[in-house]
Amino acid sequence: MSATTLHKVSAAALALALGSALSMSSALAADPPADKEKCFGVAMKGKNDCAAGPGTSCAGTSKMDHQGNAWSLVPKGTCEKTMSQTSPTGFGQMMAFKEKKS
Repeated sequence: MSATTLHKVSAAALALALGSALSMSSALAADPPADKEKCFGVAMKGKNDCAAGPGTSCAGTSKMDHQGNAWSLVPKGTCEKTMSQTSPTGFGQMMAFKEKKS
């Protein structure tokens, strides 16, 4: 196999792998598993599952603990019982929110 052919095959494999990863993450963002729910304001810095506001790409991009526009998947029924230091109620929210000042 020539170097050019090998380079083309490697580039195609990389593109396929990246496309698969992106489609899996967008599927997760659209429809969580039936036993999970999206919970805003409970993720630690860099540990969110998705949605972390403008200028971020998705999972792992939250800039602060308990960021109001970043969510994590939690067991269904537990979001609004999970502590969030920045939430107006002190607990996770089902929708994005503006963080309260400490």
